[in-house]
Order: sequence, then structure tokens, then C-alpha cells
Amino acid sequence: MKTKVFLTSVAVVAAMMMTVPFAADAAKKAKYKVMDVANGATISGKVKFEGNLPADAVEQILITKDQKVCGNGDREVVWVDVKDGALRGSFVFIDKIKAGKDWGAPKGGAYLIDQKGCRFQPWAQVVKPGMITIRNSDPGVLHNINTREMIGVEKGRVVKKGIFNFGQPDPGDLVQELKTRRGPYIGINCEAHNFMFGFMMAPSHPYAVVVGDDGSYSIDGIPPGKYTVKAWHPRYGIQKTKIKVEAGGSLEHSFTFKDKS
Repeated sequence: MKTKVFLTSVAVVAAMMMTVPFAADAAKKAKYKVMDVANGATISGKVKFEGNLPADAVEQILITKDQKVCGNGDREVVWVDVKDGALRGSFVFIDKIKAGKDWGAPKGGAYLIDQKGCRFQPWAQVVKPGMITIRNSDPGVLHNINTREMIGVEKGRVVKKGIFNFGQPDPGDLVQELKTRRGPYIGINCEAHNFMFGFMMAPSHPYAVVVGDDGSYSIDGIPPGKYTVKAWHPRYGIQKTKIKVEAGGSLEHSFTFKDKS
């Protein structure tokens, strides 16, 4: 009898060890549900910067190849882009929203990273996970896009894991799957040109935007409820706030970042 009890206990423990990870994985992979949102709420505001800019807010990188297309001299890479107090290149999004509006059609009919003038255009954008078009608009220039998931953004300890990395010697479009596993944050760079950088978010839902040139943002079509809204800047990480919205309601909230170096 003791042997039978022991074996039964082992079986139960083994089942638990197998079930718990699967349950956790299932929870992580819970899909966002599209629903009709009548009279949705809106949250808007600005992402601001206060205080002095860091010494390395702007980096000058010498252009050593493809000068006819990329330009001569130094390329100015702006890591902290502030104008009139607005922290441009920032993202604002609702965190872990489970259901809501559908994605709208992307501009031009496809999500696109354009390599033009030896720059990623745009520098920052929100894309839907799935197929994305990679365009080389520079004749005679080899670009090599390296796209990496930024893991640990929420904890302030970022590790980058490759999503795709390939060369594109000829002008034209290539279509590639963009999929992250542990978060929506993505960094891109060109392995052929050490002054080409950009950032993306690929959340499971459409409640994410890049701020405008004046730092402003607006997210609409939000179902009534309680949410966490976050602002992300690739240099300064995450800020967040809790909100509660009613049907047809509107809220304003601004985020302010400072350099602590």
C-alpha cells in the first residue's frame, strides 16, 4: 500500500509540474479579443522632458561608406529628441488590455520599414504583429536590417534577442514575419551602416501610439473599465498611471521624464 501511495503522489506531483508551466504559457498567450466598442472613451495628453539634456543626447557618427546616398561627414543620431519641452520618439499605450477595437488598416496598405537616405523611416512606429514589409529605397546600397526584441524594458535591464537579420542589396520590398515572445518592444539597426537606428512597438492590440512632434498623444475607442497606461522612451524606460474610464468619457494625463545621469 505504501508503494502505491508513493507512486500516486509522484504521479500527482509530475502532473502538477507539467500542468503549471502549460497553464502559465496559456495565460501568456491569451489572445486579444476584438469587439464592437460603442461610445468608447479617450485618453490624451503629452510626453514631456524637464531638466538638462544628457551629454550624449545627440551622437555624431562619421559616415565612411555609400556617401553618395548616405551623405558626407557626420550623421547626427538623436537619442533624446526634445523640442519645446516635448520628448519626441516616445510611445504611449494601454498595458494588457484584453478586449477592444480592431486594428485599422495600415497607411499604404502594409506595415513598412523604409530604408531611405540611409535612415530608417520612420524612426519610431507601432505595428501589428505579423507580416511587415522591409523596403530598400537606396539604389546601389546594401542594407542589412537587424531587428531585435528588447526584453526587460519593464525592469530597466534590457537584453536584446534577434527576430530577423538579413541583407538587402537591391532596391525593392521584402516581406518578413515580425513576432515577439516576451514583450512588444523592438529595436532595429543596420549592420552595414553603424548610424542607422530605429524603434518599434508590436503590441497584441491597437491601443498604442507614437507621440506627435509636439509630444501629444490620443488613444480612443477604449471600452469602459480600469486600465494601466504607460509611456515608453527607449532611453528612459517606462512611466505608468492608473485610469478609470466611463463610456464616452475623456481623460487627460501627461508623462514627464528627466535625465538622472
